[in-house]
Amino acid sequence: MNNSEFTKNTIEAAIRLVLLFLLAYWCFILIRPFLVVLLWAVIIAVAIFPIFTKLKAVLGGRNKLASTLYTLIALAILITPTIMASNSIVDTSAAISERYAAGSLEIPPPAEGVKDWPLIGDKLYLFWAESSNNLENMLERYRPEIKKTGQALVAAAASIGGGILQFVLSIIISGILVANAAGAYKVTSQIFSRLINPSQGQEYADLAKDTIRSVAQGVLGVAAIQAVLSAVGMIVMGVPAWGLWSAIILVLAIAQLPPILVLGFVAAYVFSVADTTPAVIFAIYCLIVSGSDGFLKPLFLGRGMNTPMLVILLGAIGGMILSGIIGLFVGAIILALGYELFMKWLNDEQGAVEQS
Repeated sequence: MNNSEFTKNTIEAAIRLVLLFLLAYWCFILIRPFLVVLLWAVIIAVAIFPIFTKLKAVLGGRNKLASTLYTLIALAILITPTIMASNSIVDTSAAISERYAAGSLEIPPPAEGVKDWPLIGDKLYLFWAESSNNLENMLERYRPEIKKTGQALVAAAASIGGGILQFVLSIIISGILVANAAGAYKVTSQIFSRLINPSQGQEYADLAKDTIRSVAQGVLGVAAIQAVLSAVGMIVMGVPAWGLWSAIILVLAIAQLPPILVLGFVAAYVFSVADTTPAVIFAIYCLIVSGSDGFLKPLFLGRGMNTPMLVILLGAIGGMILSGIIGLFVGAIILALGYELFMKWLNDEQGAVEQS
């Protein structure tokens, strides 16, 4: 090949690469607004598929009917608790506003035991006692801080509303995906075959599938269980705005923080307004709920997988720190794939050394 032909081929290859890059970038720009929704749809579809197959069997193998019914049930599961929690927050806020406008809003005095709380006991007792004795003076003194907190809560509520809308769209798309699961699984296997190893595409597709289900059960599932149990306890004890506290507990549990950070304050409130016996029972209940992840996570996280549970958990936590809740799944999948590739390389190298 002479220099002119080499130059011509090089220019053509460069032009093709640039055009391919532009096409890929353009496709990414077009799909980016829907990327989070699509990722959640894939995660939900993979996590829910075993239940979907059972529903499909009950319905006599009717795929479209099972997909439609699953979508309606999933939307009801998402929307019903959201409406209940929202009504709880709205009703509590309205009651507080009415009582404050009428001058009848009172805060019960703190129990003496609040002083004994570590780190914050003394300051919290003084703040609580001042609020109980002269609420209007306390509100006036801390008006700027209260205003900022209110603005932050409004922004958080708007963000939660947007997130719920995203989940609604994701659930609808996931219904389409589970109805076409065989084709989606085949495409995923082909992608892994091209990216990693032609003979192991199905193996790594199964690894990604099992990782998603493990994290969905072991992290989100456990967090949801703790939030629901907390909500039940607060409803029984008549705690105001139980929906808000349950949502905060859900976020804390997903972030791998103990729910007792919220339930502790709720228990303190219950001690100040309820009789001693039910308050003590509720406090014990809160401790059990907060510590329940200690035996729930080993049951669900990493179940049915060869990848160590610690790898999955580290990937999930690291991914969430980097990318939020969606990072729980992406981080766990990436770290699990990396671990499996590393162990395969290590075993191959060890086998080569033994043969030599």
